[in-house]
Amino acid sequence: MLSPLFFADMPESVPLWVPDVAITALKIFIVVNVILGLVSYTVMAERRVSAAIQDRIGPNRVGIPLGGVRIGSFTIPNWNWWGLGQPLADALKFMLKEEFTPAHVNKFYFWLAPAMAMVPALLTICVIPFASTHSVELFGYTIQSPGVIANVGIGVLLVFSIASLSVYGIVLAGWASNSKYPFLGGIRSSAQMISYEVSMGLSVIPIFLVMGNLRLSDVIQYQVDYGWTVFPLFALKQTWASYVLWIPMLVSFLTFMVSAFAETNRLPFDLPESETELVGGYHTEYAAMKFALFFLGEYAAMIVASSLMVTLYLGGWSLPFQFYMDWQNQWWSVPLYACVFLTKMCIFIVLFIWVRWTLPRFRYDQLMGLGWKGILPLSLANIVLTCILLAWVG
Repeated sequence: MLSPLFFADMPESVPLWVPDVAITALKIFIVVNVILGLVSYTVMAERRVSAAIQDRIGPNRVGIPLGGVRIGSFTIPNWNWWGLGQPLADALKFMLKEEFTPAHVNKFYFWLAPAMAMVPALLTICVIPFASTHSVELFGYTIQSPGVIANVGIGVLLVFSIASLSVYGIVLAGWASNSKYPFLGGIRSSAQMISYEVSMGLSVIPIFLVMGNLRLSDVIQYQVDYGWTVFPLFALKQTWASYVLWIPMLVSFLTFMVSAFAETNRLPFDLPESETELVGGYHTEYAAMKFALFFLGEYAAMIVASSLMVTLYLGGWSLPFQFYMDWQNQWWSVPLYACVFLTKMCIFIVLFIWVRWTLPRFRYDQLMGLGWKGILPLSLANIVLTCILLAWVG
């Protein structure tokens, strides 16, 4: 939102909402492209990290093909840029592959399922504050909430409601394929996501009992004032209550993180697509860009889950120091805080990757038992503990 000074020299025929729409569209364009770029390079990061864990080299050949080109008397060396062109090569491969649709599938739902797996992950990012939401001045204009696309008051509820739609894409893919392995993968996914969505929703209740607000930007501001949820050492307002409530906050973080692994179908919770049992699970019959959408949807969901953990538990875009508060109303604080947010998010992405290549897959009875007999009772007990401690500290 821009200040009225911006409209002083504008033609009267231009509606007042046009600048707001333009700024929102610009934020959407930037965020979506950054997320899609992160998705592509997260795939490459996973391949490089897995190679390092397994004592391999990993993709390191694809770069800028200028080796041997002469410019005057200078010959450009054959530099592969550490393989950073690999995501571009993978994207080109998916786009050029044949879009084959088997004859036995339900074609409408077969085509709809990949989009339903990818779109929810991109929609949920709109309410996550990637930078400070304090108004900033830029060229004499006042921009409100520059660090978030939609600063709504029910942010976390909106995230959970939209993110839960991704399971429909997986179930539709398994059912529409008319094949036994995809169908089994879809059934597994629906049971798994229903089980762990309950635990994930319950795990964040202690956060909002303490903070009394569902707006994600206010959750971050609370952590700026009273310390990060799981690391309350640096705060503007030091209170002993933050240290008393640290134990339920830590339990909330651990239960949320385990549920996030299950919700994103990552190892050790990748039963819906376990290659050793179900060939590929729900996307067995898919190829080319339709398969790529499932692939990208998984990594986009992983990025969203990492963003949520950063927002709820690691202070979001904030730094663990007090002096930075003077920066919030400066225009250059927005890219600075965005870089801080991305750095924290990348830590969780590396954690996702590290867990995948170090832990074995659960049996299905172990997966369901952990959800219903372990995480769910622990989340409920944590809510009770939080209420008791809140009543004690007043």
